[in-house]
Amino acid sequence: MTMDDPLFLDGGEYASRLILGTGGATSLDVLERAITASGAEIVTVALRRVGTHTQGLVALLDRLGLRILPNTAGCYTAADAVRTARMAREAFGTNWIKLEVIGDERTLLPDAIELLAATGTLADEGFAVFAYTGDDPILARRLADAGATAVMPAGSPIGSGLGIGNPYHIALIREFVEVPVILDAGIGTASDAALALELGCDAVLVASAITRAADPVAMAAAMRHAVLGGRLAARAGRIPRRREAWPSTANIGIAEW
Repeated sequence: MTMDDPLFLDGGEYASRLILGTGGATSLDVLERAITASGAEIVTVALRRVGTHTQGLVALLDRLGLRILPNTAGCYTAADAVRTARMAREAFGTNWIKLEVIGDERTLLPDAIELLAATGTLADEGFAVFAYTGDDPILARRLADAGATAVMPAGSPIGSGLGIGNPYHIALIREFVEVPVILDAGIGTASDAALALELGCDAVLVASAITRAADPVAMAAAMRHAVLGGRLAARAGRIPRRREAWPSTANIGIAEW
């Protein structure tokens, strides 16, 4: 991670392009070590799922100097998500909100109609809306037009670890919108995160792949390096794909016997 190539979000600059979810951590100690290993500067917290450990979690995040991105996980309607976002603003003192409006309990994929409505309402109220969406480029563009600060397409269903199911659509989303694109959901291992950056995503959000790994701290470190590698590769430019071989050494000058 380097400030030579910062991530710009809502007027701020961040050295890390890795955002961490806090759900699923087995303990605050493990979470702290994973966050430190990841180099992340932004973490997301679900307002509706916080419990008795909330005070300890918030104190930990404050002590580490992290930017909190509250989310509306568990909301199924625009009205519910807007209400939760307003509560998060009061609780955390931030206008940032990761907007989740779930449309299906089994896949946890978003409800496009409710999501678009909530994005417009919250943007009008001055929220910086980070909209969790599917991999539909048209919907991503509609969300950006409605005022989303960033769009967060799912690589695959939340917690599935399936990786990026449709890399072509993720690349199209990067082309369709001018706001930051943050891949959210589906990452299973470090190579998935690297691919997201190679496809042009500005950052990735990782939760389960780290907190549910056999060694969360080691996986957090792996994600850190993968994101950096993916970003460097995207800027370097990959070679075109070819169906036939292309020798790396020119035939000119080869000795004939």
